[in-house]
Amino acid sequence: MADFLHVGCGQKRQDQTTRGFRDPSWREVRFDIDPLVEPDLVGTMTDMSVVADGSMDGLFSSHNIEHLYPYEVGVALKEFARVLKPDGIAVITCPDLQSVCALVAQDRLLEPAYESPSGPISPLDILYGLRSSLQQGHHYMAHRCGFTLRVLIAVLRECGFPHVIGMARPKEFDLWVITSKGLDQMTLHALSKAHFPKRAG
Repeated sequence: MADFLHVGCGQKRQDQTTRGFRDPSWREVRFDIDPLVEPDLVGTMTDMSVVADGSMDGLFSSHNIEHLYPYEVGVALKEFARVLKPDGIAVITCPDLQSVCALVAQDRLLEPAYESPSGPISPLDILYGLRSSLQQGHHYMAHRCGFTLRVLIAVLRECGFPHVIGMARPKEFDLWVITSKGLDQMTLHALSKAHFPKRAG
């Protein structure tokens, strides 16, 4: 059994991660800042001290790193690297500012970019955080930074992940990367097929 850390899990469980992590050979360890979602471990991305060094075979972070201030991103990614085993993998997804800003350049800031379970999502929501959630007082859900694929890959390499495979999905306005401290590009490319969604844009 291999353990993966589900960072910023919220209400989501293993069956809402990736095809690869949904495999029964993986055991989910849920990690979140909010104790009300009943994670296995409570903490922040910038202080994951409750997770031992090199204890995780995998890590999944979906739409979390954009909530950090730019100066915190490196701290968090180094924490990701610290908790992973040398051949462990991290799968990270976040908004794609390049495709979102293309809509802003068309003066479509408040128009729906896509429909979500929470309702229509506009470029403004993608850039700064879901307005309805912020209005309810969930200020930790605000977006404080952002990435293009090139920038995200560069930051990961600076923070202890020399090998990265990335994908942008412009029609979905998101980025996906799979990365490792020790696995090579060819191995990561093969693994990406089990963890990346089908390309929609």
